Amino acid sequence: MKILLLNGSPRPNGNTAKMVEAFKEGAAAGGNEVNVIDVCRKNIKGCLACEYCHTKEKGQCVQKDDMQEVYALLKEAEMLVIASPIYYHGISGQLKCTIDRFYSAAYPVRPENLKKAAMMLCSGDRDQYDGAKFSYDGDFLGYLGLEDMGVITVAGDVTQDKLDEARALGTLL
Repeated sequence: MKILLLNGSPRPNGNTAKMVEAFKEGAAAGGNEVNVIDVCRKNIKGCLACEYCHTKEKGQCVQKDDMQEVYALLKEAEMLVIASPIYYHGISGQLKCTIDRFYSAAYPVRPENLKKAAMMLCSGDRDQYDGAKFSYDGDFLGYLGLEDMGVITVAGDVTQDKLDEARALGTLL
C-alpha cells in the first residue's frame, strides 16, 4: 500500500516525530511504501480561495510551491496519515495550510486511489484533541469518505506503549 504521511510538527525530535518514525517502521515491515512529508520544512502557502483550480485549470492550483510534491504523492496514495502536535485545539498551522490546499486535488471528488486515513496527535494535555478530531471526522472520513484506520493520541511525553501502538497501526495495513 502507498501511504502519504503528513508530519505537521516543526520539532524534528519531538513526540510527533517519534510517532511518525514508529508508524513508518511498522508500515515498512508490512511491505508498505511510506512517503513522509515534513510540511514545516516545506514552502507551502495557504489557499488563496481564487477558484483557479476549479474554473481555469481543473484540479491544478495556481500557486507553484512545494505543495506540488504533496499533490504528486497524494495522487498515488492509498492511505493518508495526518500527524501533528495540538496547537490551540487543532493541528499545526503549517499542516492546516497543506490540508486547505487539498481543495484543488480533492474537490469535488477525492483522488481515485485514496481509500484510508489515520491520525496521530500529540499534546501536553489529554483533553485537547476535540478540534483536530472534528476536522478529521468531517473532512477525511465524512466528506472524502475515507475508511478510518484509527486515531492515536499522546498526552505528555510519548511512551513505549504509544510507540508500539503507532508501529502496530502501520503493521496492520
